[in-house]
Amino acid sequence: PFIAITGTNGKSTTTALTAHILKSAGRDTQMGGNIGRAIMTLDPPEPQRHYVVECSSYQIDLAPSINPTAGILLNLTPDHLDRHGTMAHYASIKERLVAGSDTAIIGVDDSWCAQIADRLERAGRPVVRISKRLPLTDGYFADGTNLMEAVHGRYSRVAFLEGIGSLRGQHNAQNALAAVVACLKVGLELGEIQAGLESFPGLAHRMEQVGRKDHVLFVNDSKATNADAAAPALSSFANRIYWIAGGLPKEGGIEPLRGFFPRIAKAYLIGEAAPAFAATLGEAVPYEISGTLAAAVEHAAHDAANDAGGEAVVLLSPACASFDQFKNFEVRGEAFRQAATAIDGVKSIGGPR
Repeated sequence: PFIAITGTNGKSTTTALTAHILKSAGRDTQMGGNIGRAIMTLDPPEPQRHYVVECSSYQIDLAPSINPTAGILLNLTPDHLDRHGTMAHYASIKERLVAGSDTAIIGVDDSWCAQIADRLERAGRPVVRISKRLPLTDGYFADGTNLMEAVHGRYSRVAFLEGIGSLRGQHNAQNALAAVVACLKVGLELGEIQAGLESFPGLAHRMEQVGRKDHVLFVNDSKATNADAAAPALSSFANRIYWIAGGLPKEGGIEPLRGFFPRIAKAYLIGEAAPAFAATLGEAVPYEISGTLAAAVEHAAHDAANDAGGEAVVLLSPACASFDQFKNFEVRGEAFRQAATAIDGVKSIGGPR
């Protein structure tokens, strides 16, 4: 059994989640590719050994005969066009993975993927559509935290994400749908899949829950190195966000995140981007220029602890590269984790390291 995952966003989480569900169900599982171990260093095939492989467009481009048991295409937005030239060419490479699959699992929330699903279906290929927001006539979709199966317009719940902090947000609903369908295709039962969802620790530095003190949750989203990458975390918490942002700025700054400003109780700005981010926030969001990550964590934790409005989150989602103050986003995320868990009374939340 061979599950291959591609798409512009969400590949790593979907790959890790799928492998985790298989392993937690007792299946012999190898995971690698664009995440973790290189494909050719994975253990060799054995009967019933499952492979879960993240595939970038570069890797698919170099593997025209790839033929997974279940191929997942999550979504498509412009990326790597310096190599692929046009969006149409980039999409055609991603399509190659699902076109060669025994079953193509395709997220249909963007027009590129929806067209690919239609095209493969017309060609007689087995296609399963998934959507993080659209009720489908046939396929799988998310209804809030419920993951639903649609068969000729009749709906039934197959899994749920309620209370699973590592799979918070619409984007993770799509990731979970893809993993659920792929695991069903390689023979798992729904009970095994639900147990795997509930025990998934998440990926380090991607909306990683690192600690809690009373009503305050500390979340490390250091991987969010631009505004688009920060949006999922900001969209996943309804309000009372104490947002740590800044670093080496990317083009466009945080203007694309303006729609999330009402959710932010206060912003704590660090690094080179702090003055520009402050100008964008203006009078829409209370902010301070903290300068350093350590100061931002200390001040945000203090303010969140005194928030009488209920649940609050201290969120590192910088919308910036890390290179002005840190070697990489992993080092930045680890610094946040250490600063948060060093606060008196914060209980560390176990997860990926």
